[in-house]
Amino acid sequence: MSLLPRLIRPAVLGVLVFASLPGWAAPRLELTGAIDAAIENDPWLRQSVQMQGALLEESMAVGTLPDPRMTLGAANLPTDTFDTGQEAMTQATIGFTQRIPRGKSRQLARVKQEVMAGVQPFQRENRRARVMETVTHLWLEVWRSQQSIRLIEANRALFQQLEDVVEAGYTSATMGSRQQDVIRASLELTRLEDRLTVLRLQQAVSREALAEWIGRDQAQVAVTDDVPRELLRVFPQGLAEASVEALVRHPSIRAIDQLIDAQSVDVDLARQAYKPEWSVSAQYGYRERAPNGQDRADLFSVGIGFDLPIFTGNRQDRKLNASVARLEAAKTERMLLIRELRAKARTTVARIERLDDRIELYEQTLLPQMEAQASAALTAYDNDDGDFAEAVRARIAELSAQLELIQMMSERAGNLAKFRYLTTVTSDAPSFLLNRYQD
Repeated sequence: MSLLPRLIRPAVLGVLVFASLPGWAAPRLELTGAIDAAIENDPWLRQSVQMQGALLEESMAVGTLPDPRMTLGAANLPTDTFDTGQEAMTQATIGFTQRIPRGKSRQLARVKQEVMAGVQPFQRENRRARVMETVTHLWLEVWRSQQSIRLIEANRALFQQLEDVVEAGYTSATMGSRQQDVIRASLELTRLEDRLTVLRLQQAVSREALAEWIGRDQAQVAVTDDVPRELLRVFPQGLAEASVEALVRHPSIRAIDQLIDAQSVDVDLARQAYKPEWSVSAQYGYRERAPNGQDRADLFSVGIGFDLPIFTGNRQDRKLNASVARLEAAKTERMLLIRELRAKARTTVARIERLDDRIELYEQTLLPQMEAQASAALTAYDNDDGDFAEAVRARIAELSAQLELIQMMSERAGNLAKFRYLTTVTSDAPSFLLNRYQD
């Protein structure tokens, strides 16, 4: 049996067993736990609840009649003596005036605030789905760097054993080793160290980004070794297309539907400006006795008032046109967002399909071939029938392919997480119930 396989196999197995022991005892950060922590600690969700409550409170306020106005005064005072009993028309007055807004403007204003409050639940649902996608991507980045570091550290032990064997062979001149083989082995170890440095930097950056959502302590915990099964599942093409076509029920689309409803109410509010605004007033006047002691009757006045919206060209017409234009703009924004989500979903499906092809090619063909090539190159070198540089290149190529497979698996899972966000649906159907506030 050749010397290199006897040294390499125990070294690799030993490193893998040693690396697995801490993982068995130490706690691991699962993806579901990270997502739950991020959603639970998201201050934006609490802010949205507060905003919804504020809008509902405002809806009650704007739907109430304006406060009446009270006036106190003295009428018809004689300017020569200011004697309140001198003239018969002199009186102390108290009056009340109640303004009645135009048409159904109060009811419509209340409905608009309620509709605006209805935007918040959809925005929260969209936020939760977005947080889930973001945290998943960050978790996968930590997982990718963690798995890559573990793989390189296992191979670093192999290359260290290889370097020791080459140095021993060069010193004893028993294996035909050359000085350049020793240098090449040392160089590859240095390159592995550089790869580890880059990966550790990437892992640190990903952990700091993840700490924004789940806290620094949790973000420093090692993630689990396996990607959750729901991010590795394969879905039929028909199911993917059905999910894409259901984008009209995406939370972000439903939020725009609510805004469209609000704009529709704005149009009807603008139409109310063509109706008069009414006011009702009542006034009581107290008169003192006449100078001769004769009693004078007190006076009571009542009246109504209204404006005349007859010059509508530069005010009511303009405001109505502006409201209609904003409504159409909101509908256009909805259409554009649906097109954007549909394009992103189909692009994501295409990426997943191509990544599935590559992963299958790597697992079933490329990696077995590279492993066989590396083993053959090492065996040939061990038997003085091959070049050391070729053996090292074969081993580095195999390592690079394994790292590429980890990267593809992470990317594939990330794309599936993105597709799950893009195809998130709500339980409510699109609204556009423009007459729901009418009696």
